[in-house]
Amino acid sequence: MLARIYIPAKTAMQSGQAKTKRWVLEFAPEIARDIDPLMGWTSSSDMNSQVRMYFESKERAVGFANKHKIPHEVEEAAETAPREGKSYTDNFRFTRVEPWTH
Repeated sequence: MLARIYIPAKTAMQSGQAKTKRWVLEFAPEIARDIDPLMGWTSSSDMNSQVRMYFESKERAVGFANKHKIPHEVEEAAETAPREGKSYTDNFRFTRVEPWTH
C-alpha cells in the first residue's frame, strides 16, 4: 500500500496553471487489472486505487501519511521556465526587429 505524493502536471489542453497548485496523495495499484472477456472492460478489486486526496501543501500530505502510517514517496515538482508576456499587437509593432511576413 505504497502512496505517491506529487503535484499533477498541467494538461496539454490548458495554458494556465489551474489544478497544478495542490498536492495529491494516491495509492499505487497492488493488484493487476483484469480484462472482462466479453466486453473488454478492465476492473480491479483493489479499492485503494480509487482513492485520491488533495492537500494544500507537501507538508500536510506527508504529515497525513505519517499520521496514518502510510508508506509514501514524494515526487518533487519540476521547475517550469517563466513565460514571457506578449500581446497580439507585438506581432505588428513598428519597431519590430525581424521583418513581418505572412
